[in-house]
Amino acid sequence: MARKDKKSRRQPNAISRYVRETVGELRKVSWPSRREATNLTIIVLIVMIIMSIFLWLVDLGGSGLLELIIPK
Repeated sequence: MARKDKKSRRQPNAISRYVRETVGELRKVSWPSRREATNLTIIVLIVMIIMSIFLWLVDLGGSGLLELIIPK
């Protein structure tokens, strides 16, 4: 019976196991350099601006078409 108690004490609880496994996985990550992160951020911002303008134009065109179909 004492043997079972020792085994159950050795096993870490779920939180400590989660933290240990998370730290282990984060050590395997290939982190980008500062320059790469900056370049990727700029690309994301440019694409976001372009898509915003495109969607604004589509919305404007759709509103115009609805105004022609259903006048106020």
